[in-house]
Amino acid sequence: GKHWTVNEVRALIRIWSDKNIQQQLEGTVRNKRIFEQVAARLQKFGIDRDWKQCRTKYKNLKHEYKSVKNAQDSGSTSKSMKFFNELDAILGHSTMEQASKSDN
Repeated sequence: GKHWTVNEVRALIRIWSDKNIQQQLEGTVRNKRIFEQVAARLQKFGIDRDWKQCRTKYKNLKHEYKSVKNAQDSGSTSKSMKFFNELDAILGHSTMEQASKSDN
């Protein structure tokens, strides 16, 4: 498929940061329907991507984020990525949230 622009990735991340979408994504493996929603929302921004492209990009971003995060956790600062802070806002808390849930 054609390369994702910075604006397209930003829009994807904005939709992904929606709590509702996050909950749906966390709760399921068969997520075609969710990514169809995501693609429909991107369409409203004038971004033409199908659900498969959205899912692939989501997976790639998530994978890249995790490898950067792991590198940072092990003290390496050489690894970084463009949208790390945005993704950290979405993904960084999920492990923390699990921890705080078991506390109370």
